Amino acid sequence: MLPIDPQADPGRRAWVACPACDEVRGCAPCAERRNCAEHWRYLLSNTGSLLHLQCPACTHVWDHETGFGATRHQHRRPA
Repeated sequence: MLPIDPQADPGRRAWVACPACDEVRGCAPCAERRNCAEHWRYLLSNTGSLLHLQCPACTHVWDHETGFGATRHQHRRPA
């Protein structure tokens, strides 16, 4: 397991399902896609709509594209 990132701040949180663990199973607020006081992720940083997250339960680190705001588009070649 990785340690919690030293830049992690409990004041910067995100409510996104962790792709590595299933800790939210059976949680009513999470099932209803509401903010839960127990099941949040550290928001380590972001670039536009791309979030860099860490799960405090399993310490998994990953990127999550929200699709909101200034999204990151791949450059498309002309046909």
